[in-house]
Amino acid sequence: MAALWRAGPMTADAVVAELAHAQQWREPTIKTLLNRLLKKGAIHARKDGRRYVYTPAITREQWVSHESEGLLDRLFGGRIAPLVAHFSKHRKLSRKDIADLKRLIAELDDD
Repeated sequence: MAALWRAGPMTADAVVAELAHAQQWREPTIKTLLNRLLKKGAIHARKDGRRYVYTPAITREQWVSHESEGLLDRLFGGRIAPLVAHFSKHRKLSRKDIADLKRLIAELDDD
């Protein structure tokens, strides 16, 4: 998805070329992934001669929203506080992270 969001419409060969180099994935793996994304409705394909051109059907923001909601629901019962507590215990929060969280909480309190 990142390749399609970044580069726009791409043929399967272009996606393979990018991911084979960046991810060290093999062509069959990449084509299987494209087919799964197509079946899920995350990408569109249009025929261009003998090849297909793939484009994203969802924005990165839509995907992040969907995935983050799923993560919260599956792992933390839909609650954000346990998520933040988990990360604060298992991954050091930087001063900037803490400041950003405090600012976000203050903004939410103002609403």
